[in-house]
Amino acid sequence: MTAIGIDIGTTSICAVAVDSQSGELLKSITLANPGVTDKTGIQNPNSIVTLCIELADKLIDEFSNISSIGITGQMHGIVYLDKDGNALSPLYTWQFTGANELCDNGKTYAQNLSEITGYNMSTGFGLSTYYLHMQKNCVPDDTISCCTIHDYFAMKLCRRTSPVMHSSDAASFGLFDINSMGFDTKSIAKAGLNADILPKVTAEFETIGEYHSIPVCVAIGDNQASFIGSVCDMENCVLVNIGTGSQVSFATHSKEYIKGTELRPCYGSVMLRVGSALCGGMAFAALEKFLRGCADLVTGNKNESAYTAIDRYLENPEPENPLYVSTRFEGTRDNPLDRGQIGNIGLDNFTPGHIIWGVLHSIADELYTMYESGREKRSILIGSGNGLRKNPALQKIFESLFQTKLLTPLHKEEAAFGAALCGLCACGEYDSIEEAQKLIKY
Repeated sequence: MTAIGIDIGTTSICAVAVDSQSGELLKSITLANPGVTDKTGIQNPNSIVTLCIELADKLIDEFSNISSIGITGQMHGIVYLDKDGNALSPLYTWQFTGANELCDNGKTYAQNLSEITGYNMSTGFGLSTYYLHMQKNCVPDDTISCCTIHDYFAMKLCRRTSPVMHSSDAASFGLFDINSMGFDTKSIAKAGLNADILPKVTAEFETIGEYHSIPVCVAIGDNQASFIGSVCDMENCVLVNIGTGSQVSFATHSKEYIKGTELRPCYGSVMLRVGSALCGGMAFAALEKFLRGCADLVTGNKNESAYTAIDRYLENPEPENPLYVSTRFEGTRDNPLDRGQIGNIGLDNFTPGHIIWGVLHSIADELYTMYESGREKRSILIGSGNGLRKNPALQKIFESLFQTKLLTPLHKEEAAFGAALCGLCACGEYDSIEEAQKLIKY
């Protein structure tokens, strides 16, 4: 049998076909997201759904024994729906900054919502956007419901008129109580919002309908899908992901608040404790830009890339007397005004090589500090994201910090693969996600 997984990313959409017995990635298709518009953070939901249906059809035609369809996608975003389940608005994605507009009191809409409810609400959260639209009287008149883009696709695939939302996405909307695992209706009402338009929430991997007689699993958030599609053991793995930003994640049953980390619902009573750095791969890109600028200054030429030279240099042993580097160039979630630093500079270590190694250590150290703050040790280290896959030196630094070998999944489509595994659980082919994760190969 074959499982389909579809991941609706911000800039691209990926669909995979996975052998449900061997875990082999049979097919992977990645295309540009057709819904992207010229307006920052706003996308066309119907063009996205059209392409996703085409991708599902393509895989169904190619593989006749499809057991399930799993779906994931970009979290936080909101689209408003009418009584027939049709989109009344564009998709306002996590990149939509409308809630950062200033109100008459000099605070942003997101800040006002945070103060009213006691929740930390950021611009781009679905309910921050909803609050903005309520305050400006621009919620579509016929709105009956709302959901994420992947909820919308799942609903359309099953010909439903109302969405079902997984707890992983509900939490990303904001004003979600992790203790009751549902929206905080009292806080929502206090903010003047209508809780009746919020979808039914489930914490399980359940079938919400069928497409061509194929069970369709409730859509889940891409962060959780990536974790599920990367780790082979929910209890013993810690996942390090280096992309534009970077994260360290592990599964837990604890709901204790720990500063510097987030708790995100995964499934059932399982949570993910997540530490997120705002730079990660972006810090390495800034390093490359700096070194390229130095080369341009010295040679008088425009050099296209410094990455090859950096990779060549990193093949050598690490120099002695390291620099202390902080790569918090964009601040932290707790302190957006924090900035990077370089310390311990002497005449013997003020070199490009020391800066290169210092940046790599800072990227790793920031995540390891977050992991340690979680106070739960894990024995298996998993790595994902191109910023880690393509950097053997950074891999070795993480192995040294965690004192264990770093494993990377053979497949690179972690979120789509994870969605496929969730679909296999929803349709009953596997009794648990832990059983399905045995399909992951490193």
